[in-house]
Amino acid sequence: MTDSPTLPQPPARGTPIVLVVGGGTSGNALTVLLRRAGIAVDLVEVSPDWKASAGAGITLQGNALRVLREVGVLEGIEKDGYAAEGVAVLAPDGTVLHAHEELRTGGDDLPAHVGMQRPRLQQLLIDQVRASGADVRLGTTATAFQQDGEGVDVTFSDGTSRRYDLVVGTDGLHSTTRSMIGITDKPEPTGMGIWRAPAPRPAGVRRTEMIYGGRCFIAGYCPTSEDTVYAYLVEPARDRASLNPDAYADEIRALSEGYGGAWEELRTAFTDPKAVNYVWFARHLVEGPWHRGRVVLAGDAAHACPPTFAQGAAMSLEDVQVLAELLTRRDDWDDQLLTDYHARRLPRVRMVVDASVQLGQWLLDGVRDADVPGLMRRTLGALKELP
Repeated sequence: MTDSPTLPQPPARGTPIVLVVGGGTSGNALTVLLRRAGIAVDLVEVSPDWKASAGAGITLQGNALRVLREVGVLEGIEKDGYAAEGVAVLAPDGTVLHAHEELRTGGDDLPAHVGMQRPRLQQLLIDQVRASGADVRLGTTATAFQQDGEGVDVTFSDGTSRRYDLVVGTDGLHSTTRSMIGITDKPEPTGMGIWRAPAPRPAGVRRTEMIYGGRCFIAGYCPTSEDTVYAYLVEPARDRASLNPDAYADEIRALSEGYGGAWEELRTAFTDPKAVNYVWFARHLVEGPWHRGRVVLAGDAAHACPPTFAQGAAMSLEDVQVLAELLTRRDDWDDQLLTDYHARRLPRVRMVVDASVQLGQWLLDGVRDADVPGLMRRTLGALKELP
């Protein structure tokens, strides 16, 4: 395998070949699953460093872990991440109001959720892709598709071209694959913004803890290893153009003022503005078909939701698991296969997107008698079922 623009030798005649556009969580997972089934895969990623250092932390719910076990990275996740001991809701001063164990959406043999540093998860997946024998080209993306009934001729940003049996766009929320095939759906802001930053794990923090109220809608943190957490603060969305990136550490420290308990220690760690991330919550769901001909979308390219349920990665991973299953079990990679993929995924994804947006809207509207426990119970309960 090579990371250079040099193309590999063509696969044996009759061996299908897939192009995966985007080397994030879902694209990497799909590549591994297809390679294990003997399908040739090219993976292109526009980032020269393969997103190796992007992001502060990630919460992996049980149904995400179920897919990642199949990908072969669960052992590394359990070693390097942190299986949290439930969830607690705190008062702004740090007093525990309620603590509970979580529903195990991946089954009783998996943790309810594992928090981990996002760059570490990416590295585990990168290692699996490399071991799979897929061809990877970094700093490269697809720039044009020419389709017929049998395949797709793809032109790349490095000037090369190649023919594929199928192209899968896993290139994220602002997918260029999506726009290139004429799907016009775009993410819509929900009115909230979130600040995230890594920090050393305060002694005694062994679970995800959240405060609803105070200066922010939500002030929370999740352990990501024995030594680290990632902290987050959710507020009304601000005009990002008005924010000075050099002042991000000052902003997150100021927002955390007034919160007690572990926050007293956490805020002292917010010193590097480059380690702080600010993004808007967005709702995104392509209701219509996720494919045009032999180019199909998966993950954030097809849908995304606010992290109020921590299900974004899980939904993307379920997409590629279902798609890989269909591609490896059927001989005909036709329109019906891609239609069936969409039909299996859309109701489940819509449920999660709508529920995630609803939780945020209740906070925006200041609804105090909302049935949050009921909504969470119904949604997470449904996710225990296999996708």
